[in-house]
Amino acid sequence: MSSSPANARPAHNHKILIAGGGITGLTAALALHQQGQDVTVFESVERPRELGVGINLLPHSVRVLHDLGLQDALEEISILTRRLSFYSEDGVKIWEEDRGLHAGNPWPQYSLHRGRLQMLLWRVAVKELGQDRLLTGHHLASFEQDENEVRATFVNRASGQTVGTYGGDVLIAADGLHSAARKFFNPDEGPPVYSGLMLWRGAIETEPFLDGESMFMAGHDEAKAVVYPIGGPEHQKGRSLVNWIAERPVDFDVSTADWNREASPEAFSEYFEDWRWDWINLPELFAKTPVCYEFPMSDRDPLDRWSYGRVTLLGDAAHAMRPNGSNGASQGILDCEAITQALSTESDVTVALERYQEERLEKTAVLTLANRQSGPERVLQWVKDRCDRSCVEQHQCVPQDELAEAANAYKQLAGFDRAKLTSLASATSD
Repeated sequence: MSSSPANARPAHNHKILIAGGGITGLTAALALHQQGQDVTVFESVERPRELGVGINLLPHSVRVLHDLGLQDALEEISILTRRLSFYSEDGVKIWEEDRGLHAGNPWPQYSLHRGRLQMLLWRVAVKELGQDRLLTGHHLASFEQDENEVRATFVNRASGQTVGTYGGDVLIAADGLHSAARKFFNPDEGPPVYSGLMLWRGAIETEPFLDGESMFMAGHDEAKAVVYPIGGPEHQKGRSLVNWIAERPVDFDVSTADWNREASPEAFSEYFEDWRWDWINLPELFAKTPVCYEFPMSDRDPLDRWSYGRVTLLGDAAHAMRPNGSNGASQGILDCEAITQALSTESDVTVALERYQEERLEKTAVLTLANRQSGPERVLQWVKDRCDRSCVEQHQCVPQDELAEAANAYKQLAGFDRAKLTSLASATSD
């Protein structure tokens, strides 16, 4: 990866502070640095580690990461997802479609471990920006701005002590679901919006299922499972590191949530007891996973604005959305592209941040609301509502053209339908 590629546009150089060293914050840092910007990243944790479970990167966001020179590194730690399948709770197939390169797209879909992706981005950022431009143990506490600069104050989250105040032209808040900057501008917003659904998530090394490169979703609104391999060294040895998600309705006060709480499969496994099929045994998969985590599925209501003078929101801080459709991280990466383009072509940073907001706010708001209707996964409930139990090898209770239409409508909404991707590839080659 080059910090100043020959095809880069001349940049208006700005001093940019990024609060948050997660996937979106680091991607923004790399993209802005590539365009000649002066970037410093402030990360809350003292020592970034490989944490979390699985994540999917869809082709429209993979395009951005490839443009940053990350293709080879990503393919070492990912599965190039081949197919997505939907099943009813009795293991009868509803619908399947090819994904990524296998669907004729110009870029792949990657399934991978979230922590491995973050640490890859961290290592590349250290190499490209320099270790002194990634400050750990710096949690955004407050900021102020005037016509000349923005000044952000950071604290050590463990001790509460101030660790520094830094000035810049722009503050990008990529500080996640519980963003301090978002709260500053929206003090009455309150906690995240709970969907009524609890997610339990885990990852385990096991034997491959199906073709070893595909993901599936099964069930309905009252009980759902999502399972997919996430690559890495295990896959290269003929094994699979498999990510799984179990989901069901639970009464829960989201204001009391511990967002990284370990849980036991006993909390949900009884609802999946009969989900044992020729090609996978879900109760056994859950039971053998050494550690699983409980997450209340939540999002945030769309905002009317993200940008306030020299300060703006990015990624989950701007538009936290439910995971239906596997689009949260991908949309954050698209934010990075948009804000980089705006800041690199505008000398006035306040105008640039308004341009970025104009490009991304409405698109993500529409998608956030669509995901509240289960996104593309709503076809599972269609079958639950319509099937008379006569479907054996594949469901015929919902016409295949109706399923195909639903799948493509969501892709168009999110910006990764094949026609859109082909157009982007053609524009890039020109």
